Amino acid sequence: MQLPPCVLCWYQRIAMYPLIIVIGAGIVMDDARVKNYALPLVLIGLAISIYHNLLYYGVIPESITPCVQGISCTSRQLEWLGFITIPLMALMAFIVIAACLIFYKPRKDSRNI
Repeated sequence: MQLPPCVLCWYQRIAMYPLIIVIGAGIVMDDARVKNYALPLVLIGLAISIYHNLLYYGVIPESITPCVQGISCTSRQLEWLGFITIPLMALMAFIVIAACLIFYKPRKDSRNI
């Protein structure tokens, strides 16, 4: 879509993209401890995403934003249905992934010791 990401979007991507490999490897290897590896990344990304949304919707003043170069972290680039924004989509993704990891119950016949 040719939308330039802000600094906080980059930080969220840094936390999100490795989850594909970590969770994917945990599924393929049937590793019951995948939660231990993936949840820290999810929680870091979730914290950044919460901060970004608070900043985006004006709860936190823009004067304390880390976005000093490039595009502003509060600029409205995309808004579907009047309320679905890029920061909101990232927040929902981190919440869904965190919930899936928290409620994940490994099978009893898992190959791990």
